[in-house]
Amino acid sequence: MTTERITFMGHSGEKLAARLDVPDGPHLATALFAHCFTCSKDIPAARRIAGRLAAMGIAVLRFDFTGLGHSEGEFSNTTFSSNVADLHAAAAYLKERGMAPNMLIGHSLGGAAVLRAAGDMPSVKAIATLGAPFDPHHVTHNFGDALDQISEAGLAEVDLGGRPFTIRKEFVEDITDQKLAPAIADLKRALLVMHAPLDNVVDISNAAEIFGAAKHPKSFVTLDDADHLISRPEDAEYAAEVISAWAARYLTLTPPAPPIGAPEGVVRVAEADAAGFLQDVNSGPFHHTVADEPLAYGGTNKGMTPYGFLSAGLGACTSMTIRMYARRKGWPLDHVWVDVSHNKVHAQDAGTGSGERIDSFRRVIHLIGDLDASQRARLLEIADRCPVHRTMEKSSHVVTELAED
Repeated sequence: MTTERITFMGHSGEKLAARLDVPDGPHLATALFAHCFTCSKDIPAARRIAGRLAAMGIAVLRFDFTGLGHSEGEFSNTTFSSNVADLHAAAAYLKERGMAPNMLIGHSLGGAAVLRAAGDMPSVKAIATLGAPFDPHHVTHNFGDALDQISEAGLAEVDLGGRPFTIRKEFVEDITDQKLAPAIADLKRALLVMHAPLDNVVDISNAAEIFGAAKHPKSFVTLDDADHLISRPEDAEYAAEVISAWAARYLTLTPPAPPIGAPEGVVRVAEADAAGFLQDVNSGPFHHTVADEPLAYGGTNKGMTPYGFLSAGLGACTSMTIRMYARRKGWPLDHVWVDVSHNKVHAQDAGTGSGERIDSFRRVIHLIGDLDASQRARLLEIADRCPVHRTMEKSSHVVTELAED
């Protein structure tokens, strides 16, 4: 994906800093991401979710609310209502660029904000929340004893995540007045609620209330033992995978016709984690998997290796070819599976006479059904007519060129 650093005017006319993650391929839809209370657009979970969506053709705008991150303004002058207004400003910016948001994603208090804002965004078809409070007033439990001082003096400095923030009385009064139940009940959009049962910042009972207030279509997915910030890479990866799979059901992701010379379209492989080897593999917006390397080779073992994918292609094509032939002949083949293993062997062992090492793929075919010996032998012959098998046995032509960025 390509990330644009942009600014747009927030609710108070001050510049808000944002990142627009744009798909490298066709732009099929747009998502707007709202970060958690006192967080920023750049937390790991936001980056991974944005990267995963961009890989399937969904552009993602993630921005810092007024007074946070790299945005202008004073945080002490903001309220929950101003956050909602900032979301509307972000949506207006996207609309001006011809990419009005089709999806809203909100983390923690950002989740409550997108639930409030969605009703005034007609382009939005789907909403996902992560660790969101049902009652925005819930956030005030982080203020502790400072609530009394805020009430009496009009403001107080509060330590949030090891950083000092000035909280004003107007913020507390505004957030106390917020009631999300009517807005949730009237969403008229698909809703995905994600929450961790052990979340010690926003209790999971909030997820139950959000889910209960919403009408169908709605879904709930647990984040298991993730923390509130979804700070572990594996938890961020899981959240990204679930949101992307769910979004594909509710957004119109119609890719353009494949380019000339690529009848099956383009398979795009993009780095998902610059620190390791994890790769997003996408064939259009609907088919996604990940490639990786084993732990012993510096990877995180979250996906098949490149040679694993090559073996999978051979096995899948072999199985399909056998099935197609048996179906055409009307033979009683009940089930077929193919075990493929890859190794490096000396070329002379393969009968070439060369002392070099070459790739060896061992393919074991299992045929289940009331087949006679001649039928089984014929199906074994047919396996060698698998197109991928033929491609691998012949010399392929790989053309490599550098993209002009």
